[in-house]
Amino acid sequence: MPEAAAPTVRDAVNTDAPNPTESATTAPEAAEAAGTPVKAVKCLVWDLDNTLWAGTLLEDGEVVLSDAVREVIAALDERGILQAVASKNDHDHAWERLEKLGVSEYFVLPHIGWGPKSQSVRSIAEHLNFAHSTIAFIDDQPAERAEVNHHLPEVRCYPAEQVAELTGLPEFSPVTTADSRRRREMYQSGFRREAAREEYGGADEEFLRTLGLVMTIGRAAEADLARVEELTLRTSQMNATGVHYGDERLRELLADPGHEVLVISLRDRFGDHGAVGIVLLERRPGLWHLKLLATSCRVVSFGAGTVILRWLIGQAAASGVHLSADFRRTERNRMMEVAYRFAGFTGSDCGCLAEQAALAARPGSGREDIELLHIEPAPQELPTTMRVDAPDLAVPAAVEAPRG
Repeated sequence: MPEAAAPTVRDAVNTDAPNPTESATTAPEAAEAAGTPVKAVKCLVWDLDNTLWAGTLLEDGEVVLSDAVREVIAALDERGILQAVASKNDHDHAWERLEKLGVSEYFVLPHIGWGPKSQSVRSIAEHLNFAHSTIAFIDDQPAERAEVNHHLPEVRCYPAEQVAELTGLPEFSPVTTADSRRRREMYQSGFRREAAREEYGGADEEFLRTLGLVMTIGRAAEADLARVEELTLRTSQMNATGVHYGDERLRELLADPGHEVLVISLRDRFGDHGAVGIVLLERRPGLWHLKLLATSCRVVSFGAGTVILRWLIGQAAASGVHLSADFRRTERNRMMEVAYRFAGFTGSDCGCLAEQAALAARPGSGREDIELLHIEPAPQELPTTMRVDAPDLAVPAAVEAPRG
């Protein structure tokens, strides 16, 4: 059995709660309407008996993991889709069997016990800080799917007979990048980091200083575009507009000398967080326009968004320009609005915004629901909790020394 520590792939979570009254009604989630973009699944939660493996562990003793299921598990992991477990089983026995089958390493936050599966799925979503609409659940029992569907209607539920089909479904076919293939590893490092935080006992700011955090802000190259696009799709809480930028549009911005496409990465003593943020910035005489700032929810606790904004404001101040920013309110990005306001952005009728305001007022502009924020920048002191390695935006990309 795994050692008792922070929840990691080596630490299944026991959910020994009373068994709920189960409905016999089948309640699979309705298929997406034809032509409607499908929201990507970030985490698939597996049932075990007669779903992940063939057989019932407590009755049969021996269970079998088919090659087809093993291939699906590995393929989803390669695509950066996290996987967890919600199973009504004996905790120790089930986890030991996952280890013997050689697949325990693939699962983060397994919940194994006797509680309602909706509670397990909810707990997994909360711990990962994922919206319910990005979680999927697969189970052979219609009553279990119905119970999850009833309590968590945004979670997509699939019958076990669909296991072999999952890798061909659009919601399980995201853009794949180098960071995607390391996503499980990055979350496992995060759980170890959480355990260290609990053991530390001091103030948050003091703990952050012990991590040796290094933020790197760099001008994107073509090789970075898949990661940039993925971030525009995956981020929600710390996304200023919720707008998706596809590969073609990103290539246009990258080729335009009037735009900056910046990629932010982060690392610390526990490992590399990978690409955690993007900035899309339009440079105009006297005004820089921040079209998009998005950061991963994994780095919210480090204050990454605040650090990026302070750096950007400082760069604008040094260049003698004002800074404007697009903000479109969504159901989940209240934290980003707070970050902008805390950094000093406000609504403004500054004359530098006249052109943008006129564009927003034009019918069909697509900017009707965008709030234009503004700040007259002043020099900034960056936080002492991390080192920031970044370019000087006053120096055009064409004359900047190449990275790496």
